[in-house]
Amino acid sequence: MRIRVLSVFEHVVYHCWPVDRSDPCRPTLEVEALLREGDADRGPLLLSVSDYVAMAGGTETARPCLERFRADGRIVDHLGVPHIAFPLWTPVAPEE
Repeated sequence: MRIRVLSVFEHVVYHCWPVDRSDPCRPTLEVEALLREGDADRGPLLLSVSDYVAMAGGTETARPCLERFRADGRIVDHLGVPHIAFPLWTPVAPEE
């Protein structure tokens, strides 16, 4: 699953959409957002679990993936909301 990120603030992904929904248990972030100091330079990017579930196609599709992410320590709490941590992501140029 490829997820295009359009905005990030202090490590949290705020606007994104799925470019390719195949293989939801292996999501990758493609960051097209303008990043300022503090947005992505000290730690992973965080995508809310609820946004991921919607992009993956619903709870039944996402459940086994979330279990794997949890076992790998990739589900983190941020301000009381569960997020998936992405320590690695790919910067991309804006589409024209």
